[in-house]
Amino acid sequence: MARRRNSVTIREVAEDAGVSLQTVSRVINDEPNVRPQMRDRVQSSIDRLGYVPSLAAQRMSGSRSYLILAINDRERTLADWRERSGTDWVDQMLLGGTLTCSKHGYRMIVELVDTHADHVERELSATVSALQPDGVILTPPHSENPQITRLLAQRNIPFARIGSTEDGPGIRLTMGDEGAAYASTKRLIELGHSKIAIIAGPDQYSLSGWRIEGWRRALAESGLSDEGLCERGDFGYDSGTKAARILLDRHSDLTAIIGSSDKMTLAALEVARDRGLHVPRDISLISFDNTPIVRFSQPPLSAVDQPIAETVSIAVEHLINLDKSPPVRNVIDVPAQLVERSSTGPAPASK
Repeated sequence: MARRRNSVTIREVAEDAGVSLQTVSRVINDEPNVRPQMRDRVQSSIDRLGYVPSLAAQRMSGSRSYLILAINDRERTLADWRERSGTDWVDQMLLGGTLTCSKHGYRMIVELVDTHADHVERELSATVSALQPDGVILTPPHSENPQITRLLAQRNIPFARIGSTEDGPGIRLTMGDEGAAYASTKRLIELGHSKIAIIAGPDQYSLSGWRIEGWRRALAESGLSDEGLCERGDFGYDSGTKAARILLDRHSDLTAIIGSSDKMTLAALEVARDRGLHVPRDISLISFDNTPIVRFSQPPLSAVDQPIAETVSIAVEHLINLDKSPPVRNVIDVPAQLVERSSTGPAPASK
């Protein structure tokens, strides 16, 4: 009976080729200092036996772990999972990271860490000691937590900071937040809106400020005021409800709202309905995130599609190829796209 491909071990390859286990591992990992003749012999045994390298075999050479660790905020992630609210941040992380890691023979592991905990350094230190990752991806707000970035830098572990432009170690990546807020506001202005509000995220996230800047810049270029048109939420539904009520109470002539998360924008949609406002005839809405749920609201929400998968993929590529490429000194900005649906329309003539 034919042997299954995944039953062949690295030891059998070494015995077949007449070399050490470490030599086979170096060939698998495409490392230097292996003579061409020896490399050909090992590769011939791999091909003949149908050997598929395991993670343990890749790590045997000792130079790499072939693991990329992605760290996400524990509290917010668990809340989303428990609510089953349709958010897909972690899904998109896995999509971009897993596929890119797999292409290079790596694996990606996601860990949840509470960025506000007093023991964050101890918790993260134990994780990196156990896994010994070749690189770490930090997502907001971890990407701007000095305890976390300092620990990784001290341990000489390469890392990428998504949603951070601050100076310091690590590869910095952003997801077009300011540009997307600017483009969304300009689009609403093109549709005739002159009273455009924003429900921004919490100030602990730099991206919240970037979105405000993009919104404000677009208004200023068109000679429109932003006074009293910005309220902050915490990305959650309840905070969106509160902010939308405040904005509509304050401005009876408000005709458009940009929400900094799908949950807050869905809340604004419900507030508008409660007040007898039709979307988009009376008020237009644009959201950030473009999670699956916004396609099934009534009406479906126009939304900024955050390039999470693409950004994580780029981060993984840079971490894996650090020793082959020059250092990345500039911020990598991955553009976001506005997906227009039925929640945006021309400004009402009566307002």
